[in-house]
Amino acid sequence: MEIGQVIRKYRKEKDMTQEEMARRLGVTAPAVNKWESGASAPDIALLAPIARMLGITTDTLLCFREALTEEEIRRFVQEAGEKLRKEDYDDVFNWAKSVLEQYPNCDSLIWQMALLLDVPRRVGEIPEEAAEQYDAYISSCYARALESGDEGIRLHGAAGLFGFYFWREEYDRAEGYLAYYSEEDPERKRRQGDIYSRTGRVREAYKLYEELVFSGYHKLQTALQSISQLAKQEKDMETARFIVEKQTGLARLMEIGQYQEATMEMDLAMAEKDPEATMRIAGKLLSCIEDITSYSRSRLYGHMEFKELSEEFCGQMRETLIKALREEENFGYMKGEARWQELLESCGEVPWGQGGSGAHFSNNR
Repeated sequence: MEIGQVIRKYRKEKDMTQEEMARRLGVTAPAVNKWESGASAPDIALLAPIARMLGITTDTLLCFREALTEEEIRRFVQEAGEKLRKEDYDDVFNWAKSVLEQYPNCDSLIWQMALLLDVPRRVGEIPEEAAEQYDAYISSCYARALESGDEGIRLHGAAGLFGFYFWREEYDRAEGYLAYYSEEDPERKRRQGDIYSRTGRVREAYKLYEELVFSGYHKLQTALQSISQLAKQEKDMETARFIVEKQTGLARLMEIGQYQEATMEMDLAMAEKDPEATMRIAGKLLSCIEDITSYSRSRLYGHMEFKELSEEFCGQMRETLIKALREEENFGYMKGEARWQELLESCGEVPWGQGGSGAHFSNNR
């Protein structure tokens, strides 16, 4: 809100006419009218008297606030976007600059305005010879966001400066802003991969991108597993089956291996107490346990390094799986199934009901 709008708003709230206000301040009524219309501004010596007369602080009069509301910020950003579509860039730049001068401490508005002004520059809408004059101000806005007390805004500032310098092929400067991200932040890895790919470190770029794919898969599966568990708790088996289909499809798409696919299917078979499915999936698990890390041979992860599993470790995994299958707590519904008994007997001599922890499967009681 401009100072003239503030004067008009609070004058009306006081039921005061422009003439009365002018008389009390020792100025003319047309002078007050010009303030309120934005044609001119009050002399600095009048600011304190005007504020006292209207019952507000000088900060309010000058529209100074630590921060705007989210709705006010949204409106400014929306207006900026509309102006960029319809008006000359230089006019919009100067308008945005005047807005930020009114709200110099609104960090959220600062980085968003900087991004809006930066995008036309990056996509080549502004000629190089004309655009350079705007760069210093845009980068300074991003830098101001870096000083925010809000971590999210600091990250936006870092992202803005990374993009600012990356687009300009100043890769060393761009890379410096990745320090604002945590080591495990996927965005840090992705942006670092972009730096590697542009600076000839192709193998390193492949490795980072592949790590993002691999870790992203596991995050998705964890979330899907939680949804599946909720559905089973609610006895909503239709949804549980639907989610397991998505889980196995995702594992297949990302070439994670048949063992992981079967593990998800077994959780559902246990929840449904389905002997036929349990028998089929148990056989699948036992047959592919030695190939549990088949993903390490996928081209999708061709630049990642995986630890080779020893025969001893695979043997331990097999024993753990067999013990899990013998757990009466989870597989009691299979008791009396002749083929199940034969399967267990073929796996060793541990008696039924004396299994291990069942670590491979969820307890779906």
